[in-house]
Amino acid sequence: MSYVDRLRARQRELGRPVRVGLVGAGQMGLGFVVQASRIDGMEVAAIADLAPGRGRHAFEQAGRDGVVVTNEPGRASRTITDGGVVVTEDATTLTQLPLDVLVDASGVPEVGARIAFAGLLAGKDIAMLNVECDVTVGLLLAHLAQRLGRVYTVCRGDEPVECKALVDYVRDIGFEVVCAGKGKNNPLDPSATPASVADAAAAKGMNPHMLASFVDGSKTMIELAALANGADLAVPARGLTGPHCTVEGLAETFRPAADGGVLPGAGVVDYCTGPVAPGVFVVGRSDHPVVVEEMAYLSMGKGPYYAFYRPYHLASVEAPLSVAEAVLDRTPSLAPRAWNAEVLAVAKRDLREGESIDGIGGQTVYGVTDSAASAAEGGHIPLGLVAGARVLRDVPAGTPLTAADVAIDETTTIATLRRLQDRVLAGEEVAAAWT
Repeated sequence: MSYVDRLRARQRELGRPVRVGLVGAGQMGLGFVVQASRIDGMEVAAIADLAPGRGRHAFEQAGRDGVVVTNEPGRASRTITDGGVVVTEDATTLTQLPLDVLVDASGVPEVGARIAFAGLLAGKDIAMLNVECDVTVGLLLAHLAQRLGRVYTVCRGDEPVECKALVDYVRDIGFEVVCAGKGKNNPLDPSATPASVADAAAAKGMNPHMLASFVDGSKTMIELAALANGADLAVPARGLTGPHCTVEGLAETFRPAADGGVLPGAGVVDYCTGPVAPGVFVVGRSDHPVVVEEMAYLSMGKGPYYAFYRPYHLASVEAPLSVAEAVLDRTPSLAPRAWNAEVLAVAKRDLREGESIDGIGGQTVYGVTDSAASAAEGGHIPLGLVAGARVLRDVPAGTPLTAADVAIDETTTIATLRRLQDRVLAGEEVAAAWT
């Protein structure tokens, strides 16, 4: 039975649809609201945005009128129970409302951490359109969700989740996963800033900080770290390899160097530039003669390496599927099952003592994926923690930041959760780590 059929059946049984609360009504959030409104048995009932007009606009685009704007939980709850919709400026208000799932589309690691943590404690399932948060504290949030009987998931439609689905498929049919990854559709320029991409952002109707995070490579690094952690794959090298490649060349390129490819070994994540974007891929291996013969007959190549390719990812259009999966199946689309990868914060330009770091997609840092073991050994600071950090000494451009270089803001929720996650990774039980 399809998700839509099951959602309809659930609504008939309970007398109401799955109620979703959304944080952030920007480009991704707007798309999510509109698409969810087209799925029977699901509705966005509340939106939190610092600019309430954006939330109202999103509801209008989804065909909802009579929007109630309030920061008062009691009034908001009554409105939702009566079948109305609510906009609030305070995202934490959503945790107090009669909602089933909270979706974070803010893209801000601190906001994601605060809402996910409070939402899980309030008995909500959490669906993240905020991979930046996931690669910083996702393992802790996934552990907490499991202990509380809730679901924590990264949303469908983003490359990590759609590639994870391919990884599962390739493993399920008995192939070894050699490499899993994505195409990058922007030229890589680690020095890109909101100012340098402002014209391109305006032409695309994008937030310049978001576009800067695409162009400087941070977003790709974040996505592939999430994939490595969610699919239990390794990082081949700091910054990955990132060759230029075509769809036809995937199986030749993404194989171990000993067999003529670019990889140091099998079981890794990577990306490429070129016409593979906006798709995701997995290169699988099977050397059994019968399988090789069958794959050749099926026009999949001569083997033993084979490319499995999905030519698209549909971002917010597919994201509601993760809400359905969480509510109906009680399983995540993607959540960390290991902690194999970190995204390091690297100086985008020369940094001076006393400066403040502005965060992802800004003027001061960009992200580079590395193995978690290497990051820990070097004392490197995760990209998701550096917003608001103070530079302690001059740092040359291109330097991965360490605790000796910057002082992070330890008062934030995400810093607190990260300290707890580090204790869990050190072998402590979650419950014991709270003390």
